[in-house]
Order: sequence, then structure tokens, then C-alpha cells
Amino acid sequence: MEEKQTQSQTQMPTTYDPKAAEQKWYPYWKEGGYFEAGKRPDAKPYTIVIPPPNVTGMLHIGHALDFTLQDILIRFKRMQGYDALWLPGSDHAGIATQAKVEQKLREEGVTRYDLGREKFLEKVWEWKELYAGTIRDQWSKIGLSLDYSRERFTMDEGLSDAVRQVFVKLYEKGLIYRGKRIINWDPAARTALSDIEVEYKEVNGHLYHLEYPLKDGSGSITVATTRPETMLGDTAVAVHPEDERYKDMIGKTLVLPIVGREIPVIADEYVEKEFGSGAVKITPAHDPNDFEMGLRHNLPQITVMDESGTMNEFAGRYEGLDRSECRKQIVNDLKESGVLIRIEDHVHQVGHSERSGAVVEPYLSTQWFVKMQPLAEAAIEAQKSGNGVNFVPERFERTYLHWMENVRDWCISRQLWWGHRIPAWYSESTGEVVVAMNEEEARAKLGKDDLRQDEDVLDTWFSSALWPFSTMGWPNEDSEDLKRYYPTSVLVTGYDIIPFWVSRMIFQGLEFTGQMPFKDTLIHGLVRDSEGRKMSKSLGNGIDPLEVIEKYGADAMRYMISTGSTPGQDLRFRWERVEQARNFANKIWNASRFALMNLEGFTAADIDISGELGTADRWILHRLNETSRDITRLIDAYEFGETGRLLYNFIWDDLCDWYIEFAKLSLYGEDQAAKKKTQSVLAYVLDRTMRLIHPFMPFISEEIWQHLPHEGETVMLASWPVYDPAFENPESVAEMNLLMDVIRAVRNIRAEVNVPMSKKVELLLKPVNEQIAGIIDRNADYIRRFCNTSEYQSSLGLATPEKAMTAVVTGVELFLPLAGLIDIAQEIARLEKEIQHLNSEVERVEKKLNNPGFVSKAPEKVIEEERAKLADYSDKRSKVIARIEELRG
Repeated sequence: MEEKQTQSQTQMPTTYDPKAAEQKWYPYWKEGGYFEAGKRPDAKPYTIVIPPPNVTGMLHIGHALDFTLQDILIRFKRMQGYDALWLPGSDHAGIATQAKVEQKLREEGVTRYDLGREKFLEKVWEWKELYAGTIRDQWSKIGLSLDYSRERFTMDEGLSDAVRQVFVKLYEKGLIYRGKRIINWDPAARTALSDIEVEYKEVNGHLYHLEYPLKDGSGSITVATTRPETMLGDTAVAVHPEDERYKDMIGKTLVLPIVGREIPVIADEYVEKEFGSGAVKITPAHDPNDFEMGLRHNLPQITVMDESGTMNEFAGRYEGLDRSECRKQIVNDLKESGVLIRIEDHVHQVGHSERSGAVVEPYLSTQWFVKMQPLAEAAIEAQKSGNGVNFVPERFERTYLHWMENVRDWCISRQLWWGHRIPAWYSESTGEVVVAMNEEEARAKLGKDDLRQDEDVLDTWFSSALWPFSTMGWPNEDSEDLKRYYPTSVLVTGYDIIPFWVSRMIFQGLEFTGQMPFKDTLIHGLVRDSEGRKMSKSLGNGIDPLEVIEKYGADAMRYMISTGSTPGQDLRFRWERVEQARNFANKIWNASRFALMNLEGFTAADIDISGELGTADRWILHRLNETSRDITRLIDAYEFGETGRLLYNFIWDDLCDWYIEFAKLSLYGEDQAAKKKTQSVLAYVLDRTMRLIHPFMPFISEEIWQHLPHEGETVMLASWPVYDPAFENPESVAEMNLLMDVIRAVRNIRAEVNVPMSKKVELLLKPVNEQIAGIIDRNADYIRRFCNTSEYQSSLGLATPEKAMTAVVTGVELFLPLAGLIDIAQEIARLEKEIQHLNSEVERVEKKLNNPGFVSKAPEKVIEEERAKLADYSDKRSKVIARIEELRG
């Protein structure tokens, strides 16, 4: 092992090649079984189930953020010694996947109906296998440490069994029912949608005011509608019972224009007296509120269009027209008949299908529903009693509770072929319905053989809601995985699917396992473009994570997206920030490569950080210890942005810019004992640093760690650095701060008088007391080296030189005699030329500002800019004059 390490240290390439590292280490980890849980039976379990991506295509940058945050947590906990399980899988995504496959078939000139249900489903399974493989490939490129031995799919046999069990149990408890209700209908996909699958968009439309005459000729009632085509299904006009305008009309009969059907005037408290005319048309088959009112008043339900949004036989002469074309024609007919009083422009919210983009039609249909109130009440009670889920950030608990408290019954049936088929059978002879686990059980329950299974499938979210426990083997309560890894530790997901998925997992988990499905739910924001816009196909601003990886490497992408925002906040994707992350990786690589060139032949057994250590050594161990403590705390609190800042500052500033530079003195020096101590500290600190960055940047940390003196097979199983009070050394911090302040002050003076670092300077230091003097004396070699001094002196009783550049840092006065820095006569001549230039600039601006024509015509902003220029030039001139006087003495 030692010989192999020594050899590998000499072979570290000049530059870091992300592709080579990614291609080398992912197969090594996977084939080594390092991702697999269950190998630490005595360890505490820590579990995450992946939010299953849809098998509809490529992963996007939002997936990359979601999955990277989970990978950080799972790698972190694995290194802390937990039995860490990250369970992968994918979702069948009913509507979305079926639409993709149907589109592909259309391109081939075939429809699903040409194939029939069974052949069509074979095509969808082929699609699923193709894209599940694509998703796995993308997971590997991002570097996700998933336990592939436990991979699941929402339509695996075990998960399908769980879905049927849940359906049957809820049905037997009276929580699933079949009924005729108004649902959201997607006329393009020809399927029902749940409320949260409808996106509301602001549309510029019209409000049509129509006059409905009373049958007895005594008057009329004016109603307003945004959808005049639905009037064909009107079965009443409603007014408020206390509306004085209509008291004499309640109970009378109206004649529905165009159709000629007689409809009643009814009274219902739902109607708002103050809104519009105070009268509303009632279309029970095409509006959810009208439907409820229709039930209260026993009104007929007349559906005037079919499932494709085409007007049907109840639409009379408009039969066969598309709903939008019908609207145009009926408006013309209403105008001609004098029924249409006026048309107003009207901006309103219109529901669109999240899947197909079609305008959603409120549609009277027989569907399957989950009765939500009992399930929601149990979940709300658990949350409010302190036994619920811990939302991070906490404010998203309000989003969750708001949805639960206002939830309506969930329409769970979908008119699709791809999905979990509803486990309900109907007798062909009697029409009786039975719900069962399978057809055999259905026959036994119903005592009939002429059974036909329900054609519909379940809403995708019905099976996804069971994901945390169905993937663990439920309903088999003897499942070892279920007993060990459920409830899960944390769910990581975006705020946009709290109602879709998070809420449903909670009430189903509570109902069927008696426990919350996860302890924490970490809610992250969306990834937006650099201008803050949501990524979309229409804008063409989407980001492919594989393109980012191809260009900058997986580690750079992971670091940028995981540390770019605080929990719950949206992240703006900027290419320059990925480039900065790539530069950070290169900085780590170069620093490590330098260190390894000075660790030739050094092994893990040689590392000894006990005994007497130098100031810089004690300081970097203190900072590493402090950083390890803070990063541990921050990851546990899901504060990845702050974690990234600390990591960056420690590695770039403390380790690379200061410690490694200080280490060169002993590494290149003659003192072999000091050299060996520095080698030990350097090897120890780099090893622990690779462990700290591993969850964020797994590939480069593994590549470097394998070159370092180490023990073990992989950094991902190395123990996480823990805080050790023995490394606390505030004295070394005070000393290093003093040294860094002195070095920075000298460098600032050099910059001010244009003296390069390569030119030696005379440096005089005047400490304020013996303690400071001692620190300076002990570290004089560092000061001489990093200030590049020709002559150096430090003394409490130092006489202040007359002509010198000066600086004051805490505890020390610094003097750099000018004679050693510059040719005073030459510098005075240069500065006098500078004054001439500044005089001409001041004169030019003053002339402009004293010109009445300019001041009267120029915009105020331009005038202010000129005044600012004058102040700046005048200030610079004063400073140059003072500098000349100082030089002349």
C-alpha cells in the first residue's frame, strides 16, 4: 500500500481533468458496492428516497439541484458512520408519458387505438426501459451515490400491489367513492385532472351581458357570462332570496334564448346581490358552483359538449362545432336576436391543463374520488400537535396547512391506458360494482363471472403518494427495509410540489403506517435563468445539466447549484458562477499537487502532529478544526450556501494563500525535523479538507485523496472530521492575524508607490509591547520572506525615520524608508506632471459647469455626474500636492 501511494503521488497530472476523474471513480464506487446500505447493521439508519423523476425524457437543471442536495446529505451522513440509504427510482407519469408515446406513434402514422390497449402498453414499457436507462446514465454523470440494488419504479409489481391495497382499504372505509361530479377535463388529452393539475393564466376575454325574457312577458332578467356557449345547458337563473329587485320573479319561468327551453328563477344565498346584475345563469353540467346549486334545487344536468370539447346533440344546431367556434356563432346569433345587450372587455383567470396546455373544461363526469376531509383532518391535527413534519424553511408549513385546510375531494381516475388500472369490476348483467385486489377475488366477492374491469387508471400522484413506504416493501410489514429505514429522515423537494406530492405522502403515510413518512422536508426553490425568469421551452432558456458537466465538470456544477442560495429561495443560474466553481476546483488541485511534490515517500504512518509546532501549523489546525465544526452544524441545518462560503474561504484563503505559502519555508529549509512536522500537518490538513469537500465535489476529492498518504479504499467511507478541543489554539490565531496584517500592510504600501514584490525593501517595525515584540521575533523569517526585505529591524525603542511610508496595524507601527523604495527627485517630477494633468481636468469641468448654456440644457443626471468628476479630480489633486510636500520634507 505504501509503495503504491508513493508511486501515485509522483504521477499526479499537471492539470485537473474532470472527465478522466468522473469516468474513473463512478464505476469504482458503484462496482465496489460503496453506495449500498445495510453493511453497518449496528449503525443508526439515515434514509432518503429520491423524488422519482418521470420517465418522459431528460433530467433538467432543477433535477440536478434537487439530487445534488440529497447526495450531499447522504455522503455526509455515510461519512459520519450512519447506515445511509438513498433509494433511487422513477415515476411512470401517466398523462405525460402516454402523451410522449402517442406523439411518437403519430409520427409513424399510428394511433393507440390502431394498436389496442395491450400492444400500446408494450410500446410504453419499451419507452420506459429506454428512458430509465437514460436517467441512470445522467445520475452517474452527476455523481449520485444511489443504492441501485434497491431501485424502484412506481409500476413495479410490489408497488402496484401496494397501490391496490391502499385503494381497497380506502374504499372499504368509505374514503373512496364513485360519483358523478364536475371535474376538470382536459379535452386534448381526454382525461380528468385533479385541481392541482390545472394552471390558471390571465386571459384577455369578454363579458357577455344577455337578456333572458320571462315567459309571461312581464319583463326579463339580465345575466353575464364569459362562456356564452354554455348557455345551451342552462337549467335555471338564480338570484339572492333577499334581493328586492327580484322578489316578485322568484318561482317564475324564463325562456332560454335560442334554445326556447323553459327554465325557473330560483333563490339561493350563494348569489352575491352586489355583484353585477345580482342574477346568475345556472349550468349544472359545466360549472362546479352551479353543479352544487343544482343539487340543492334538484335541477337537470345537461351536458352540451363531448370529451373532445366538441358540441354534442344537446347543443341543437351547433352540434359538431368546436367549443371556440360555437362561441363565435352563438354570439352572432344572440346579437341578431337582440338578446346580447353589450360586450365588455374582461381580464380573467382561465384554467389550462398542466400537461397538454389545453383550456380546461369544467365537465360533468362519473369519476372515482378520495374523500379528503377525514384524511386531511388527521394530518392537520398531527402537524398542529407537534407530531408532524419539520418544514425547512418553516414558512412552508403554512403552504402545506393552507392546502390541507382547503382541500376538496380528490378526483383520482384518469381516462388513460398507461398507469395503475383501477381495481374495480362491473357485472355485465347487473351493473353491480366490486372493488378487489384481483379479478379472482372480485368474482368471489360478487358471485358472478361476467366481470369487466374499469377501463380507467389512477392519477399518477396516487402511487407517488405511497413512495416512501411502498418502496420499502409495504404492505409486507415484516419487510426488513420497512422496519429499518422507515420513516425516512428527510425529503428534499421544490416548493412547487408541496400540494401535489408532499401533502399526499403525509396523509397517506399517516393513514397506512401511523407515522409521518419523513422527519424533515427540505424545500428548495426553482432554478431560474440569469435574469430571474422561469426556465421554459418557449423562452429557450433551459439549461441541460449534462452540457454544464461537459463544459466545466460535475464538481463545478454541483458546487455552484448547491451553494448558490439559501433554503426555499430560487437560484439564478449564471455560467460565470460555474466558471468560478471550476476555478475553485483548479485552485484545490494546484495546491494539492504542490503539497504532494513535497510529500515524496511520505506515508499515512509518517503523519505525526504531536509535539512542538510552528505558529502557522498550529493556526491551520485550529482553523481546520473550527471549519469542521461549523460545516457540520451548517449541513445539519441544511444551510448549504453558508457551508459553501466557509469551505471556499478556508481552502482558498487560509490553506492555499497563507498556510501553503508559509509551509514553503520549512519544506525548502535545512531543518529536517521542522520539515517533517510541516509535511505531517500538510498531509493531515489536506486529507481532512478532501473529506470536507467530498459531499460537494466528490470526484476531485477522491482523485486527490487517493494520491495523498491515506488509509482505506475511498474517501467516501473515510470518517467525517469532528471537532477536537485539543486543536483549539486562539494564541496562534492572534499571532497569525498579526503576521498577516503586517504582510498585507507592506504589500499595500508597495502597491501605492508602484514598487513590485520582486524588489527588496527596508522594513522597520515598532511593536507596542514585549508580547508583540516576541511574536514578531519568533516569526521574523516569515516577515522577511513575505515582505521581501533587504534590511529588517524590529525594536520597542525604534527611532522614527523622517522620510518613510508608514502604516499602523494592531500592536505595530511599520516604516518603509523612502530612500529604499524610490528615487525621491524622480518621484516628485512624476507627481508634478500628474498635477498638471489634474489641473487641466479640473479646469475643463469647471468651464463646463460655469457655462449657463450647458447647465440650462443638460439633464440633471449629467450635471450631477460632472460635479462628481470635479470633486474627484480636486480630491486627487489635493492628495498629490500633500504627497509632494511630504517628499520634499
